[in-house]
Amino acid sequence: MKEKALYWVPRIFTVLALLFMLMFSFDVFEENGPMGRKLLGFLMHNIPVLILVVVLIIAWKWELVGGIFFIVAFIVSCFFFHSFSGNPGSLIVTIPFLITGILFIIHHYLYGKNSIVKE
Repeated sequence: MKEKALYWVPRIFTVLALLFMLMFSFDVFEENGPMGRKLLGFLMHNIPVLILVVVLIIAWKWELVGGIFFIVAFIVSCFFFHSFSGNPGSLIVTIPFLITGILFIIHHYLYGKNSIVKE
């Protein structure tokens, strides 16, 4: 039971964090202008989300590598958002990726490389 929970918690938590980030990009559609420009703005706002979706796919297959990538994504986003020098509110967006990276690594070391959850 613990293995199953530790398998699913980082994956679900990452999907929820990505949806939280995705939510902020819908403000593009409140602007005036052509729809093509709005869609381009929406795509540009979601580049970090798309990158993190790729990291999630990697983590789903190779937990150790994906966990390391999530921790690197946390560090890079902290520098990008200046999280530790005057913008602590950005940690709400970045901390979930540190937590999921740690959870992926813990699952990898506790239950073996690419453990298959038995039902």
